[in-house]
Amino acid sequence: MCGIVGYIGPKKVVPVIIEGLRKLEYRGYDSAGIAVVTKDGKLEIRRAPGKLRNLEEVILHSPIEGTYGIGHTRWATHGRPTEENAHPHRDCTGQIVVVHNGIIENYLELKEQLQREGHKFVTETDTEVVAHLVEKNSEGGAPLEDAVRRSLKELRGIYSLVFLSARDPHKIVAARIGPPSVIGLGDGEYFVASDIPALLEHTRQIFFLADGDIAVLTQNGVRVMDHDGSPVERLAHHVAWDPIMAEKGGYKHFMQKEIFEQPRAVRDTLLGRISQDTGKVFLDEMQISEKQFREFEQVRIVACGTSWHSALAGKFMIERLARLQVEVDYGSEFRYRDPILDSKTLTVCVSQSGETADTLAAQREAKLKGSPTLAICNVMGSMITREAAGTVITHAGPEIGVASTKAFTAQLAALLLLASYLGQIRGKLAPAAAVKLMQEFTRIPHKMETILQADESGFYENLARQFFRYTDFLYLGRGIHYPIALEGALKLKEISYIHAEGYPAGEMKHGPNALIDENLPVVVLATRDETDPESVTRYEKSVSNIKEVKARDGIVICIATEKDHLAREASDHIIELPTAPEILAPLLEIIPLQLLAYHIAVRRGCDVDQPRNLAKSVTVE
Repeated sequence: MCGIVGYIGPKKVVPVIIEGLRKLEYRGYDSAGIAVVTKDGKLEIRRAPGKLRNLEEVILHSPIEGTYGIGHTRWATHGRPTEENAHPHRDCTGQIVVVHNGIIENYLELKEQLQREGHKFVTETDTEVVAHLVEKNSEGGAPLEDAVRRSLKELRGIYSLVFLSARDPHKIVAARIGPPSVIGLGDGEYFVASDIPALLEHTRQIFFLADGDIAVLTQNGVRVMDHDGSPVERLAHHVAWDPIMAEKGGYKHFMQKEIFEQPRAVRDTLLGRISQDTGKVFLDEMQISEKQFREFEQVRIVACGTSWHSALAGKFMIERLARLQVEVDYGSEFRYRDPILDSKTLTVCVSQSGETADTLAAQREAKLKGSPTLAICNVMGSMITREAAGTVITHAGPEIGVASTKAFTAQLAALLLLASYLGQIRGKLAPAAAVKLMQEFTRIPHKMETILQADESGFYENLARQFFRYTDFLYLGRGIHYPIALEGALKLKEISYIHAEGYPAGEMKHGPNALIDENLPVVVLATRDETDPESVTRYEKSVSNIKEVKARDGIVICIATEKDHLAREASDHIIELPTAPEILAPLLEIIPLQLLAYHIAVRRGCDVDQPRNLAKSVTVE
């Protein structure tokens, strides 16, 4: 989850690394540090606890210059976020440094062994042992990459590691098992980073290291080897993301910008994949044959966090359109319960980054049991996409805000594409119904834009002013709207630190009703599709829930379809949405919940883009 940037080339290294770390601060912001080799071969380190601006202040008062270096912004796992525990970490001589994303599981065992051999440790971290191991394996003047290779064979855990050594100058060595490591190829300059946004200003030619890869970056290029030193070929590809996409673009926060980018993200995810004339869905990047798709007997979807909520909505989509049984699992739980899978099970892995450790572990468990895996992901070339038999890339673009918004709606769009494809290929979605659904699908981005216009008028800011002091919220939904209630509650707790809980509306009478009083705002999803009798039934039952809340003095904020009367009359506050088929409504419903959470968090003075204790792309289990 930590951010790593390394650079070797003709530019001044400190500004390149600091700006790269700024682009990666969403991955961790407990402390930051930089190591640079100066022109006279001296290794200089600057570190600071807290956010990146603290490190910049340190550098301002104690400047450093050099031609190559590495930097790090930390999400703490071992040791408090202090200057001492900040990366980069050094060996005994101060000549070798390392930055690390991940966890070294056997670090205590290695630390005790190294201490017996005379090594002195100064931090509480697991990372420091790696620096001392490389020091030990450098004895006799071994090249840095050879010392790293020998050291890695002693490590257990997951890691993205980047090394410098003043003893072996003009060289950066990177290694990966688990967390992502991206290599950027510029014009006479080379980069390594934890994620693509750090590189976009300089190059769009990149490749991801695979597990077991070791890369050596010099001023002459990049070479990749395995743990035995044998050369490995990794093909670079062009990233379509524009550097401007990773900037705020006049918005107050990245999260606000990314909420407003959702219509574009959904349009781009649909682009080239549907025919409005025939209703047919086209999925490329598939090694799974049409025959296999027809023969699957069940689907398992694995995901974490916000992606799990999109997966839960995907269950409703696939079961309704394809008539296939679907189970949804948390990636962190999946492999530990010995799931029952075989070749007749399609396992769908949903991950924004494609590097989520829990979801990767679940994907590998599924493959071991013979289940083909399909990835829904926002990053082509990431580990989950490389290991999948099929991929549906979402086109949300870089998402910098830690609390996911546009990646979530793009996942919903991708899951509906998959559900429609399965329904068509299995003969469960009639051609006429498919045409109607795809035509409605293409209208969704415009409807999203009309919802966003209410924010520009100050509607959500005024609503937040009335609710930012409350300490608890309850979110309710039925059917496919229940996952959206969960996601709405997650957004509020992530960025405003208000306790919020999502619940199936029908379960209120089985316990949660006890919570309702005049101090509990209840957000109810009560949209309806007049052409769908089941949707109308769910709507009517949700209106009954609203009346039950009001009978107990609760405060109701209702998300309803435009021109609604029953829910409006029963609720304290109403947010109207354009009409949409039931199965598409989640793409519209989530936007008011994101905006409500955003404005409440802003009103409370919270750090919206970098909420406490969180980081994006969780690459540790």
